[in-house]
Amino acid sequence: MSHAGIRKVIIVGGGTAGWMAASFLSQALNGKFAIELIESDDIGTVGVGEATIPPIINFNSALGIDETDFIKATQASFKLGIEFRNWGGLGERYIHGFGGMGQSTGMIDFHHYWLKMHLAGKADRIEDYSLNLLACEHNKFLRAQHDIPNSPLKDLGHAFHFDAGLYAKFLRGYAENKGVVRSEGKIASVQQHPETGFITSVTLESGSVHAGDLFIDCSGWRSLLIEETLKTGYDDWSHWLPMNRALAVPCESVSPLTPYTRSTAHGAGWQWRIPLQHRTGNGHVYCSEYISDDEAASVLMANLDGKALGSPRPLRFVTGKRKKFWNKNVVAIGLASGFMEPLESTSIHLIQKGISRLVSFFPDTGFDPVNIDEFNRQSTVEFEQIRDFIILHYKATKRDDTPFWNYVRNMPIPDSLQQKMDLFRANGRIYRLNNELFTEVSWFQVMFGQGITPQGYHPLVDAKSEELIEKMVKNVKEVMHGVVNLMPTHDEFIAKNCKAPPMAM
Repeated sequence: MSHAGIRKVIIVGGGTAGWMAASFLSQALNGKFAIELIESDDIGTVGVGEATIPPIINFNSALGIDETDFIKATQASFKLGIEFRNWGGLGERYIHGFGGMGQSTGMIDFHHYWLKMHLAGKADRIEDYSLNLLACEHNKFLRAQHDIPNSPLKDLGHAFHFDAGLYAKFLRGYAENKGVVRSEGKIASVQQHPETGFITSVTLESGSVHAGDLFIDCSGWRSLLIEETLKTGYDDWSHWLPMNRALAVPCESVSPLTPYTRSTAHGAGWQWRIPLQHRTGNGHVYCSEYISDDEAASVLMANLDGKALGSPRPLRFVTGKRKKFWNKNVVAIGLASGFMEPLESTSIHLIQKGISRLVSFFPDTGFDPVNIDEFNRQSTVEFEQIRDFIILHYKATKRDDTPFWNYVRNMPIPDSLQQKMDLFRANGRIYRLNNELFTEVSWFQVMFGQGITPQGYHPLVDAKSEELIEKMVKNVKEVMHGVVNLMPTHDEFIAKNCKAPPMAM
C-alpha cells in the first residue's frame, strides 16, 4: 500500500536539540518538505551541555560547517578527554582520553601487551602510551594529522567544549538560511486525531494553529508531546544512577586553558569543570537523599577556580528514558527522550544520534510500525549501553567514606555491565556489542583507572617474545613523549588558529 509523503515537519522547542534537529533535517531533506520550529523566548533551555565527544565533528561536517567558524562562534575550546578525580579512591586520578592507545599490533589490542609488561613490573604508567593522555597532562593540542604515515598524530581524537546557547544560535542561523521557519510563542493546546490519536496540530496562546504530519518533541524535560499528550511512559533508572539534581554556575576563565573536561567526585556526587574561551562552566551533580541543596551549593562554590559569574542555577531530573522514543507521529529528541547525567558528555551525542536515526527511518504518512519499532529498539540499545558505561564509574570504586559511596559500591548492577567487568577482571578482554559508542580503549581506561586490575592478559600475547614486547612498549613511550614535546600548548594553538572575538558585555 502506498502512502503520501510527509509534507510538513514541526519541531516543538528550540535550544540545542531543536536547532540541531532543524539544521540536520533541513540539510538532509534538501527543501523537499516544510520545516517549522516553534519556541518561546519566555521558556529557558537547560543549556549546560557544553562538553562533547568526537562524533560531533561528523555532525558539523555533515552540515558543511567549517570547524574554525564554529569554534569562534561558540567560544569553543578543544577537548581531548575527561580527567576523573577521586572516583576510584580519594586522591586518585585518571584520564579517559579519546583516540587510540599504543600502536597497531594486529589482532590483539595494545593494552594486552602493556598488561603483560605491567604485571611483570616492566611497564610505566598507561598514560605514557597514549598521545591523548600525555597531551592532556601537558596542556598540549594539535589536530589529528592523517597525512603522516605511521604517526601517532593520526590517532589523536578531539571533541569540543562550547557554549550551548551560542551553538543553538549558530545553528538557528544555519537552519533559517536553509528555509526553516521559526514561530515564536507558547503552545496552549495540542490537537489529536479522534481515531488514531496522532498529533494533528498545536495551537499557540496567540490562537494561531500549526498543523503538521511529523512532530519532533524537543520540549525538554516537560516532554509536551511525547509524554504530556501521548502518555508514553518512562523507564526510571534511579536505582542504578541515583543522581537527581544539579547546580550550574559559570566562573571566570583561568590559565592555562586545559584541553580536557574535569570531573571531581565529592561526598554525594561530582563536579564538572568545562573550560571555554570566555568562561569556565561548572556544576555539581548530586543525590538529594545524601546531601541538601544548600550543602551542595556550598561544595560547588568552594571548588571554583575563578570568580563566579552568577548564582548557582538548580536543575532537577530523573535518570532514565522514554518507553518509546517514537510514538505514533511524534519523535522525542534530547531531554524529552530521556536523560543521563553528563558524566561522559553524551547528551549532545544522543541528540545527534536520534536525529540521524530519524533520517534513516524517515517515514511517509503511513508511519509503518515496523520502522518505528526498529527505531525504538536501536535507540533503547544505545541508551542502555551508555547507561552501563556511566554506572561503571560509580560501581568500580574503593570509596567507603560516605553513605552515598557505600550505596553505589554495593548496589546490584545490570547483568550486561557485570559481564563486562568480570571478563575484564579475568584477562583484560573487552567485548563490545553491535559497535556500541564507547571503544575498547574507553572501557579499558575507565575500568583500569578505577581500580579493576585484570588477573591476566590475552594468551596470544605470548606468541611474541617478552624481549620483543618490552622493546615495542618502550618504543611506543619514547615516540609518544617525543611527539607531545613538539606540540603547541592548547592556548597557543587557539591563539594562532581560532581565537574567538571578545563577548559583548
